[in-house]
Amino acid sequence: QVRLVESGGGSVQPGGSLRLTCAASGRVPSINVMGWYRQPPGKQRELVATLTSLGYTNITDSVKGRFTISRERHGNTVYLQMNSLKPEDTAIYYCHLRWSSLHYWGQGTQVTVSS
Repeated sequence: QVRLVESGGGSVQPGGSLRLTCAASGRVPSINVMGWYRQPPGKQRELVATLTSLGYTNITDSVKGRFTISRERHGNTVYLQMNSLKPEDTAIYYCHLRWSSLHYWGQGTQVTVSS
């Protein structure tokens, strides 16, 4: 079993920054894909960014140039650095880990961007 715990959410003004952290524990496979999804109010969950254990990234167009995903080289922690935040970035952000056909989710952390 794999457990994902997110931290770092909060409220910020437009143009501000936040850094989300997700720590995976338990029987974490060495080859995996970790990343972040978000669910804005009243909308479906959507991909934000993913990063494989081999270093390949996938970032959705709406956050390119503003968000950066990274992970510990030999660990199971993934980060999402969010800069130049906009009100439309307001959502619950979920950490995700995929290995083969298995999917694991964190409990989510709220990010609110408002003046």
